[in-house]
Amino acid sequence: MLRGLGKRFRTLFVAAPRGDTTTPGYHAYVTLHDWIVPSSKLSSAIGPLSEKHKSALDAAWAELESGLASWKTKHLILAADVAAKIRNNLSAADLANTVVSILVDQSGSMRGHKMLYAAASVDIAQEFLRTLGIKVEVLGFTTRAWRGGLSRLTWDADGRPKNPGRLNDLLHIVYREADDTRQSSIGHSLKPMLRPDLLKENIDGEAIEWAAGRLRERPESRKMLLVLSDGAPVDDSTLHANGPRYLHDHLLRVVRQLETAGDVELLAIGLNFYVDGYYRASSNCEAADELGQAILMALQRQLVAGRTAPAGESG
Repeated sequence: MLRGLGKRFRTLFVAAPRGDTTTPGYHAYVTLHDWIVPSSKLSSAIGPLSEKHKSALDAAWAELESGLASWKTKHLILAADVAAKIRNNLSAADLANTVVSILVDQSGSMRGHKMLYAAASVDIAQEFLRTLGIKVEVLGFTTRAWRGGLSRLTWDADGRPKNPGRLNDLLHIVYREADDTRQSSIGHSLKPMLRPDLLKENIDGEAIEWAAGRLRERPESRKMLLVLSDGAPVDDSTLHANGPRYLHDHLLRVVRQLETAGDVELLAIGLNFYVDGYYRASSNCEAADELGQAILMALQRQLVAGRTAPAGESG
């Protein structure tokens, strides 16, 4: 499995030796090619932007800055109202002792308006949490290649042994660390979230393990992990070699273990995808422009009632 993913990155990537292909259950064939990067260093992992992709990124950024102005104004008003309700239920000390991690699925199906509204919604959410005195970090997950990368090539060179485990190279991205005190990161570290060449496969189980591991190293007593997803975990090479339920079953095991442990409060929002088959605390929105409101409502429910809500309750 991935080693050191719960630690803050000291270099641009985290590497580990080749996995044991005879180990039962979930494993990675190799982890040598997995990367954890700050968003400012994405080009080190996936290469520089082409002129075509740079133009697309600039267009998406312009749309977020100007085209969503009325959408952002409406959500800032909603965020202020929700924040007032939360302050009526939680003390300043409670809020200061809370940290929230937002983990964004950056698979290929998020391309276009989904990713645009995800970035805008995350920006609203991080500012909302920051003004409450809650520490917030923003993470993303995808892979470095389609249908297997260097991991797949290593397996091919080894003669394709059976049950190889995960066969793609993970790319985990840190857009904002919890100790970042800037008012907003959208003009700095969140812009790369809109890179059109970034979105590839999604291996959710390991991403959640990574995000939860980061939270467990935090000093705050209350830790929350909010997952934004628009589909089941998919990597064609891994599923073809290990069976169609390999990533699905691993995600279920990871989620159940985290929910049973209880030290990290886990909740999820599905974007045009029902995530309640994976997560006990979950909600769904049908359209990308509904994601901002869905995030604010989910955070309000979890912050105010999350400790006392019965298991299995979903929004």
